[in-house]
This record gives sequence, structure tokens and C-alpha cells, in this order.
Amino acid sequence: MDKRFKLQFLAESDGQLLRDAISKYGISKRGLTSIKYNGGTMLVNGEGRTVRHVLSKEDEITILFPPEEFSEGLIVERGDLKIIYEDDALLIVDKPPFQNTIPSIESPTGSLANFICGYFEKQGIHSTVHIVTRLDRDTSGIVCIAKHSHVHHLMGLQQKRNMINKQYEAIVHGHVNEDEQEIIAPIGRKTTSIIEREVRPDGQYSHTSVLALHRGFSKGMEPITHVRLKLHTGRTHQIRVHMAHIGHPLVGDELYGGSRKLYNRQALHCVLLEMDHPLTGQKLRFTSEILESMRFLMNN
Repeated sequence: MDKRFKLQFLAESDGQLLRDAISKYGISKRGLTSIKYNGGTMLVNGEGRTVRHVLSKEDEITILFPPEEFSEGLIVERGDLKIIYEDDALLIVDKPPFQNTIPSIESPTGSLANFICGYFEKQGIHSTVHIVTRLDRDTSGIVCIAKHSHVHHLMGLQQKRNMINKQYEAIVHGHVNEDEQEIIAPIGRKTTSIIEREVRPDGQYSHTSVLALHRGFSKGMEPITHVRLKLHTGRTHQIRVHMAHIGHPLVGDELYGGSRKLYNRQALHCVLLEMDHPLTGQKLRFTSEILESMRFLMNN
């Protein structure tokens, strides 16, 4: 059985070139080159053809992409995955806190990517790991993984067009005064750190919507607020930087002025992911409840 990732569709008109027919499916020039030279093929009614082949209406077109291998140096591990959704193109998982999304030099094992490699190997899925929506190590919640480089490319186009809706919930220090507000403040790398970001005039345009869900107090009677946040841009540490910028750093986020007296990590969870399916165009919506440990931060 051929386990290469494939696209199948019918030609819509007579006289169309195969190259033009496949263009609507978003195959990049790099993708076409890979198909041609790295073990892929393009079939019309079961026969191998080039992009210059002239189609007839209702011709059956099959694009077989080259098989993928795990990224060099990525250690294959078996571990628990909380799968929310899966099909031939996508894998949606609920990531726990204290787990890297991808491995690092300091932590080459135990990441979500390591476990996904193990899952793919067990399921006979011939693909490497393509993370579409990455979360920080301490942040929990929904992560989207593409099962093929072409799917990853299509999801990247959605991200550039701001078509992916990601929302988070967090517990922040202090009482946020406004029920709803828009934080539009440019973010760039802090000159004194390779990790930390800050709001700065020469930074990249960054936009976060903030909705105050509940103002209360911790068990130690410290004022805190449960907020819901929507990302309109995807800058590194955007939520953490923006909330610290308005004087309400995330509980547990020591890097940006929060305290770990109440919580041992940044109190941030990705609760919603909405997007179009990259192949079918179907509207997809995934949700995840915040962890009980975050709920228990609120005394009332």
C-alpha cells in the first residue's frame, strides 16, 4: 500500500494545463520541485504526467508527495498524547504544562514533538512533525500539528492572512479595570536578553484583545483577574509582554514581572482554536477547558 501523502480531485474544464489545475490547491514551487525530484509523482487517470499535460474535464488527478522522514536529530519517544482531533492532514492535541513543544539542546527529549514522532511511527504515518501553533513550555492547551509539509504550507498561508483564531485564558495580577480593551503595542527583542521581549517603538506590530471574565482574590487575598485573550498577531511571548505592559503580568510569570507565590508556572492556557480545514475548507473549532489548578487560584 502506497502511504505517501496524496491529493485527489477532478479536472474542472477541458484544455486546462495540469500546472494550472493544481495551482488552486496551493502547492508551492518548492513543493512541485520536491514532487519531481524526491520521489513524488503526478497522475492523470492513473498515468504519470508532467505539469504541461493538457487535461480533459473530469480527468482524475492524483498528486503523490514524496515520503517524509523524521527531522535529523529528533529523538523518537513514546509518551502520552491527549488527542482532540485527527484526520489524514491534521493532528490537534491538548498539551500539558511543563512540556516543551519542540526539543532544545538543553532538553532533547520529552517534548511534544518527540512524542508525536513516536505516535507517527506506531501508526505508520510517514511524516515528520510540523508544528503549526506552538506554545511555550509552561503554557498548556491546544496545539495544531500538520501531518505533511504541504499541509503545513497551507496552514502557514492561513496564519499570514490572519485566518486562524486563537484564544487563551489567563490569571493575571491585579484587577483589570476595563471590561474589554485592545492592546496595540509593537513588540521586539529586549536588547539585554536573547529570550525576553518588550514593547518598543521599533518592534513588530502586535495586537491583543482582552476581556475581563472575573475579578476576585487569591486565597491570600491578593487581587487577581481571570481574563480571556484573543491574538490578532503571533509575536513571541505576545500575551505575556502585553499584559505586563499594562501593569497586569500573568500570575507565575517571573520573566515578565509575575510572582510564583500563587502558582508555579505562568497561568496561561490556549482554550480555543478556529480555522478552515486546509484541504476541504470546512470550518473547524476546537476547545479546551483551563486546568483545575488555574481555577483554584480564584478564591471568589
